[in-house]
Amino acid sequence: MRLTEVPRKKSIRIVSGTFLAIYYCVSLAALPSFGATLDRDGDHMPTRWEVNQGLNPDRANGHKDADHDGLVNVAEYRHSTDATDEDSDNDGMDDGDEVTDGRMSTDVDDADTDGDGTLDGDEDANHDGKDNEDADDATESCLANDNDGDGDGIANEDENDFGTSPNNADSDNDGITDGNEDSDSNGVQDEDDDDQGSDLCDDQGEDDDDQGEDDDDQG
Repeated sequence: MRLTEVPRKKSIRIVSGTFLAIYYCVSLAALPSFGATLDRDGDHMPTRWEVNQGLNPDRANGHKDADHDGLVNVAEYRHSTDATDEDSDNDGMDDGDEVTDGRMSTDVDDADTDGDGTLDGDEDANHDGKDNEDADDATESCLANDNDGDGDGIANEDENDFGTSPNNADSDNDGITDGNEDSDSNGVQDEDDDDQGSDLCDDQGEDDDDQGEDDDDQG
């Protein structure tokens, strides 16, 4: 009996020890502090964060700019911003502009940094007569600056001026695209209200339908 019992006890101890080791490893990997540090592709962004952001966790893409906001992906991670949203705090200013402008009056994590009731993008920090969100229009490309995510004729950065959504071409669901609305009843479509002479992205397709309307008026 003793000869048969000893191997059985050893087997039980081995199986139990193996089970506990596996359980310990799985439990450790599940802990946020451990899982959050895993970086499969070595691009200095945790795998879990990349997955949550819709980035490829198996490709080193830390120096890519997924949302074209002037802030590379690894910088988005370090600043706790959204790598797929050019304006994470929805204040009208691109994340890259808020991080690099060096102004204390703007904060990439706070839509109204000075708490005065005016969004950072609508402020005029350098008093040049242009809103912060429009100050770089003459120097940045349309893709990096005035891109129009929902194709409604209003640049993403200007949607907040009209209370419309940058992700919905017809924010009030009335059958008229946001750009063709006249929210302030001034006789000018919203897509034309923000046009400035220094804005290289003005009329880059936003007024294609205006021409047809004008032709009808003349006829």
